[in-house]
Amino acid sequence: MLIVGNWKAYVESRAKAKALCVSAKRLASKGDHEIVIAPAVPHIGFIAPAKPDTKEALKFGAQDVSITVGGAETGEVTAGLLRDLGVSYVIVGHSERRARGESDEIVTEKARHALAHGMTPIICIGEVDRDPEAHYLKHVRAQLSAVMSSLSTKERLSVVIAYEPIWAIGKSELEAITPDDLGEMILYIRKVLTDFMPGRANQKVRILYGGSVDSSNVRSLAVGTGIDGFLVGRASTDVAGFAALVKAVS
Repeated sequence: MLIVGNWKAYVESRAKAKALCVSAKRLASKGDHEIVIAPAVPHIGFIAPAKPDTKEALKFGAQDVSITVGGAETGEVTAGLLRDLGVSYVIVGHSERRARGESDEIVTEKARHALAHGMTPIICIGEVDRDPEAHYLKHVRAQLSAVMSSLSTKERLSVVIAYEPIWAIGKSELEAITPDDLGEMILYIRKVLTDFMPGRANQKVRILYGGSVDSSNVRSLAVGTGIDGFLVGRASTDVAGFAALVKAVS
C-alpha cells in the first residue's frame, strides 16, 4: 500500500520535523508499504537527502506546486525546484486548495508540471456532500475527467488518485465513510477511468482514500474496499499515531 502523510501546516518546528522524518524512515525501511511524507517546503530542504537516492525507502512529497515555470514569480514554488529538493510526489487539487478557488484547469496544469519533471501527481477529488439522488457522482466524474482528458496515455498511467470526500473530513469513526460506501466509490472511480484507459489498464492507477483516517478506522477501510493506500492528514504528524496507523494496515 501507498501511505502518504500530508503534514499540512501542523509542523512548525525543525525538531518535530526531524523526529517525524526519523520515525517515517524506520517505518519505510520495514518494506511492508511505500511511505511518503509531505512536509512544508522549508522542511523538505531541511530533512530530505542532499543527493536523493532512488533506493531510499522513504519518499518525499510536496503539498502543492506552482503553475508557473520560474522566473519573475515571487513566492512561487516550481516543479523544477521541488524535483531538485528530491521530491517524488506532489499533491494537487487538495480540497483545502480547491476551497481557495483552484479550478479543475489549475489542478490539471499543476499535474502536468509535476509529470514533466518526473514527479507523480496525487490528484485529489471528492464531493462536498452526498445527496439522495447521487448527483455527487457527477461531481466526482467531472473532477477526474477534467484532468485525465488532458493527459496522454502514458501520463494517465503515472498518476495517483486520492478520493477525499469533504463531508467526511473531521468526522468521528461512526460518522465517517463506511467500508461498503468506500468500496462502491472505488468501483465507480475505476469505471470512470475506463473512459480513458480501456480494459485492465486502469488497474495500474493507484487510488488512495483521504477522509478522516487514523489507526482506529484504517484497517476496516483497507480490507475488501479495493483501496491502494491512504492520504493521511493530521494523524501523520504524531509519531506514535502514524506508526500505529501503518501497523494497523500491516
